[in-house]
Amino acid sequence: MGLVDRGRMPTGLNKLFNIGRSYSMWVYQWGLACCAIEMGAAFGSPRYDVMRLGVIPLPASPRQADLVVVSGTVTDKMAPAVKRLYEQMPEPKYVISMGSCANCGGPYWDSYSVTKGVDQIIPVDVYVPGCPPRPEALLEGIVLLQQRIKHEDMGAKWRNEDYTSLQAAAAAEREPIVVGGGPVE
Repeated sequence: MGLVDRGRMPTGLNKLFNIGRSYSMWVYQWGLACCAIEMGAAFGSPRYDVMRLGVIPLPASPRQADLVVVSGTVTDKMAPAVKRLYEQMPEPKYVISMGSCANCGGPYWDSYSVTKGVDQIIPVDVYVPGCPPRPEALLEGIVLLQQRIKHEDMGAKWRNEDYTSLQAAAAAEREPIVVGGGPVE
């Protein structure tokens, strides 16, 4: 691991690590409303079987997860808990926002108590639109996230001493993925 510690990983080794990370994602699920039923169908049903994609659902705590799926309405009262649990996850960590309510507030966007999207609290990597989105859409979002992870630079973590600010800067400048295409507005 001496090469990794110094930030000079060979390209082949970097590619191998990224493939391993992309096919061994532990998912922490935040089912906050009706979209959680569709998320449960994707993660618990033998019809969709996310384990074949290398996704392991139901870790015991956020400290064991590297992917979080937020599905449903995030209220202003729930927002600090969502942020706290996100901050407990180890780096590198990824977020999928599932459903209209998690993406932008959904039909409750004009309510005084609804957060206008989970991206107001934590950085989102993949948006899965719909009300509620189908389990297939969530699986497509996971596959798109895996493709992004395969092209990341693992050595950046060890080259910079302040990795959290580097991660925040990288998250701010990279474009989120929208399942089904289309720009993020």
